[in-house]
This record gives sequence, C-alpha cells and structure tokens, in this order.
Amino acid sequence: MPASILGEVGHLSGAAWTRETATRLSCPSCGSAFVAQVLGDNGGISYVCTACRHSWS
Repeated sequence: MPASILGEVGHLSGAAWTRETATRLSCPSCGSAFVAQVLGDNGGISYVCTACRHSWS
C-alpha cells in the first residue's frame, strides 16, 4: 500500500493535466485565462473573467 495518496494517484497526474488544459477557457474580451464558471439566475451556466469582470454565457 502506498505511503500517501500521491503515491496512489501519481500515475494519473499527466492525464489530469492534459484534460485541464484542453478545456481551459479564456476571456473573449481580454484573453485572460482567469475565468470562473458560475450559475446564472435561471440555472444556466455563465462565465466571468476575474481579471476584467466580463461575463458571458
């Protein structure tokens, strides 16, 4: 048994990194990668750029 959780899932880190970078969003206004996913008023998904505060759906 591995001594830590990192030893258990260490082989998965490359796959997780690839998936994360493949789905990364960028702000259409300023191009920043600092984007947060938020729930809209009627349950839809929206995005907000934390750099310039631009929001879109």
